Amino acid sequence: MPQKTFLYSRAVLLKISGWSAIVVLFSCGSPPQSIPGPAVPEQHPIEALTQEVEEAPPTTELAPVGPALIAQTEDEAWVERTLTGLTLRQKVGQLIMPWVLGDFAPEGSPSHDRILEYIEDQGIGGVIMSVGSPTEVAAKLNDFQAHSDVPLLVAADLETGAGFRMRGAVQMPGTIELGGATDFPSLMAVGATADPQLAYEMGRITALEARGVGIHIPFAPVLDVNNNPDNPIINVRSFGETPEDVADLGAAFVRGVQEHGAIATGKHFPGHGDTETDSHLGLPVIPHSRARMDSVEIFPFRRAIEAGMGAVMTAHISVPSLDEGVGDPATLSSAVLTDLLRDEMEFDGLLFTDAMDMSAISRGFGAEEASVRAIEAGADVILMPPSVERAVEGIAAAVESGRIDASRIDASVRRILETKKQMGLDRDRAVEIDQIGQVVGIPAHTQVAAEIAERSITLLHNGGNLLPLLGTRSAQVMSVSFRRTSDVLAGRYFNTRLRQTYPRLTTADLDADSGPALYQDLLRRARQQALVILSTYVTAVSYSGSLALPEEVVDFAGQLTEIGVPHIVISFGSPYLITELPDVRAYMLAWSGSEVSQTAAAQALFGDIEISGRVPTRIPPLYEIGDGIMIPKKLTGNDRD
Repeated sequence: MPQKTFLYSRAVLLKISGWSAIVVLFSCGSPPQSIPGPAVPEQHPIEALTQEVEEAPPTTELAPVGPALIAQTEDEAWVERTLTGLTLRQKVGQLIMPWVLGDFAPEGSPSHDRILEYIEDQGIGGVIMSVGSPTEVAAKLNDFQAHSDVPLLVAADLETGAGFRMRGAVQMPGTIELGGATDFPSLMAVGATADPQLAYEMGRITALEARGVGIHIPFAPVLDVNNNPDNPIINVRSFGETPEDVADLGAAFVRGVQEHGAIATGKHFPGHGDTETDSHLGLPVIPHSRARMDSVEIFPFRRAIEAGMGAVMTAHISVPSLDEGVGDPATLSSAVLTDLLRDEMEFDGLLFTDAMDMSAISRGFGAEEASVRAIEAGADVILMPPSVERAVEGIAAAVESGRIDASRIDASVRRILETKKQMGLDRDRAVEIDQIGQVVGIPAHTQVAAEIAERSITLLHNGGNLLPLLGTRSAQVMSVSFRRTSDVLAGRYFNTRLRQTYPRLTTADLDADSGPALYQDLLRRARQQALVILSTYVTAVSYSGSLALPEEVVDFAGQLTEIGVPHIVISFGSPYLITELPDVRAYMLAWSGSEVSQTAAAQALFGDIEISGRVPTRIPPLYEIGDGIMIPKKLTGNDRD
């Protein structure tokens, strides 16, 4: 039974500090151990490590070895000992990573017992954790780790920090945000700052907070080059459109993660940016030549690998130029995963499939065959198979029939175990729940998120120098938010800040189901306003298929122009919406609907902060990369009676 330890094991902290050579000797709770061997004169540790072989005394006993070699030997011993102790089915289980909700699930509940069955009967190697509060996630993972013979490797989609999955919950009615981990703006917000140091800090904080709750692999950063405005699934998840900028920021993010105790995962290889199909719904086809793929889509991945990236996630896309025209999904292509990524690019880290329950895979292949083909192609971990049992059965049967060589399975399991050893899981698995608050969501971390949000605010159009606003307290102002029905926090923080300046502020929410009567009422009310602010919360969401605004929203914005009401459109997501709203009075980009982005956008309206962001993507035919109107911070208050 693994013992509880400090929030970070001393072994992990030593590794983070660069003292990986002595990790084994000083694991938490264990005193330094002596190593058998002949006595040697006192000397500097470096001298002991570099002693020439011919200087060793003539003896049949083992010569003394330095701590680095000892650590390496013991690491290898644990990995090989664990590997050889597994049956074929247990080895296959190590390749499987199902989805787990981070909610509270009492013992005996169906969701709890299902995962325990995967752990105890199927021998899964890890889980991908979804939404929950930090303490719920940590407690659940501690429980699962205690039930697993081999330590579990835990991953999570943390594209915008640990808060991407761990922001607590919303208690209804009343819409109370219960807090949680640090929630950063989107990666494209970082792109708008063009600051690699902020990307590094985002990676650093993501790693620390992930490890703080028991997550080892943040599935980030997204390294896709978003050069297609019609891409329905990447959009602001990318750093931008320029391969060099995506590579610079991505490599910085990778270093931030890897240098602080977690495994960065670049996705989606070989590049999902230039598609018009959501791979959750179908199989996108990338028609570009090999030369184009190398210079654009693949370029950021090469740079990230050079920066020490420990894992890659595949893309469920077809790139005929990379597999001699076969056209298989990259996830199932040995030409892409083995010939290109492993052999040519010399990547030796963990290779995850994207979720195998996505339609790009599940529509064309059964659960067994898809998993078998992914392993044949070179993947190490099968992520979220539609059926864990069928995936294990299919891969095991393929080995028993001779279709897959047993050494191929051993190679992947060895990489998985080496990663677990690197994370210190052979010694410490659990985290201390009462210490989570010392690391997760602390002010020093949220301040970095706020800085990214503030520096990312981008102003593309400012007709009549409408901004900064005067902030007349008696003004009649209306704030209208277009959002997904489920996005209950859209506009919450933005309107809170607006109301501090405009006490008479009125608000309204629109969604895809809003009918004509609501739009007519809003237009009637708009005629009485000194200012209308239309906020759009349109971001890439799985299975949505499109990021276009509804025709009713476009018409509403156009009618505001026709009746002459001063208005501002703020996009808390996709930057491309202005192409549907060419006549708006002012257009601002805030890049995400996070709390810090909403607050920064409101501050920018009044000149409380400098507007300095530059758009990291073209918005044809209106704007080019680097466009943005600079407005300095106002030196005096804006409020007027």
